[in-house]
Amino acid sequence: MSEHVVFLERRSVKANVRRPRCAAAYAEYDKTAPDQVVERLRDATVAIINKVVLRDATLAQLPKLKLIAMAATGYDCIEVESCRRRGIALANIRNYAVHTVPEHVFAMVLALRRNLLAYRHDVEQGEWQRSDQFCFFTHPIGDLFGATIGIIGEGAIGQGTASIARGFGMKVLFADHEPPKAPGVEFTPLQQVLETSDVISLHLPLTAGTRHMIGLEQLRRMKRNALLINTARGGLVDERALIRALDEGLIAGAGFDVLTVEPPREGNPLLDVRRSNFILTPHVAWASDGAMQFLADQLIDNIDAWAEGKPQNLVV
Repeated sequence: MSEHVVFLERRSVKANVRRPRCAAAYAEYDKTAPDQVVERLRDATVAIINKVVLRDATLAQLPKLKLIAMAATGYDCIEVESCRRRGIALANIRNYAVHTVPEHVFAMVLALRRNLLAYRHDVEQGEWQRSDQFCFFTHPIGDLFGATIGIIGEGAIGQGTASIARGFGMKVLFADHEPPKAPGVEFTPLQQVLETSDVISLHLPLTAGTRHMIGLEQLRRMKRNALLINTARGGLVDERALIRALDEGLIAGAGFDVLTVEPPREGNPLLDVRRSNFILTPHVAWASDGAMQFLADQLIDNIDAWAEGKPQNLVV
């Protein structure tokens, strides 16, 4: 036991988080503001974070820091090159959301494809009560069987989504992109995926190359009855272009679990969308009870494995 471990965002993990075996000192904070980061990590050798931003100017003030343990898969809040240059290891969480995120995807897909929100609204407005027959058909209802889903991102979550899609009898296309290339995945050109899919689901990290990869041009290529689902990162989609696509009927609907800035304290155009063909949830696709405990266990395993000289899940 020799490490000084500090968890800056304990409230971001709703699970039992055990104390690392390697921790000689251990501190937890429910949340941490930007101006509190340096003071709280001043003596830390291991920092546990989720969304706290650590750029070079901050890392320069933390000479004792040896490991950043992400309580998440994404690490776009970390300046990776600065970590590499300063000899700071970076570990993230792998494969914890392989069931919960795909399930959230299909909760959205089914609700939108079958127009559940629109039909619920009709019932609330008394349409069923006034109907002259046992049901009414005010909105189209689409089956998933025989439909095509285009998945952009062929990692564990993308492949988990594909597995559920196949169970529904859907045809699965993986969109070609650079990098990575997962073994055993057959790719289809992105343009073809956009033009032929009934559902597009995004499962890739936010990088300089993927930011706004779905804009008005890509939305125009999609089928008019297609859905766009984003449970990955908000910045992958031009949000104003999405609103225009919904307003103009370029696509049939969209389900988003992410926004460009979270939490959206300064507002976001998607917060103002009030349509039965749009669903917005507060970045909870990953947060089932089972997935969260898996994350918490792997988080501490990553720290202890690194301390024992057997690092796992390292980015740097």
